[in-house]
Amino acid sequence: MFGFLQADGHLEQGAGQKGRLTVEISARDIHILREFQELTPYHSSITERVRRTNFSASHHAAIWSLCALEARTTLNELGLPYGRKSTTITPPRCEFSRRDYIRGVIDADGSVGYTGQGFPFVSLTTASTAVGAYLCHYAKKVTGAERHIKRNARDSIYNIVYTKEAAQALAEHLYYPDCLGLQRKKDAAAGLATWVRPAGMRIAPPRRRWTPADDAELLRLGDPAAAACALDRTEQSCSMRLWRLRTGKA
Repeated sequence: MFGFLQADGHLEQGAGQKGRLTVEISARDIHILREFQELTPYHSSITERVRRTNFSASHHAAIWSLCALEARTTLNELGLPYGRKSTTITPPRCEFSRRDYIRGVIDADGSVGYTGQGFPFVSLTTASTAVGAYLCHYAKKVTGAERHIKRNARDSIYNIVYTKEAAQALAEHLYYPDCLGLQRKKDAAAGLATWVRPAGMRIAPPRRRWTPADDAELLRLGDPAAAACALDRTEQSCSMRLWRLRTGKA
């Protein structure tokens, strides 16, 4: 629940002790707001409205509103800031259920399903460096797949994607039976388990990253063929890395 609120919730602070938490999502997912409402020991309300958005002339939305000061204070102390928050949210700095937290974040700002090529995938789009790095750290322990976050050039957002067996393992781990989550993503996660790698599809080996020592030896030799033998890499890899080092792109 907290992961979902960090991604899709908005904590507003008014005059004095006034303020409220709001979460607005598509009405098709209203069930998750009702579950949040049942979990929360404070008075709250769920309303619906239809409005025009950039994507639809009649978007049907559901809004959960919670005004209790004690509830807002608790959420704020856990790491849900007042006002704009997309780049500043971080995982809680206390004991918490890691996979449930990550599932909440992915429910709000991620996707689960199949790519256009028919491959399973689990992805997260986030502006928070801390949240993006945390997913990469956690998912590596679960799947063995290593990811290094980098903001895209268009809107400075991190797009983190896991595909094929890594996506299957991550989805199975996060969306376990009877977990709290969006039903459509729980269904999508369950559907990933049916994928089987086609016969003959090569499994790419783990990417071997260049170290400062590798770079120094490559520059010392200055020859991709010689470096390939010395560093146990392909000549093409050494040639590309040498070009990137010499042109300042690495």
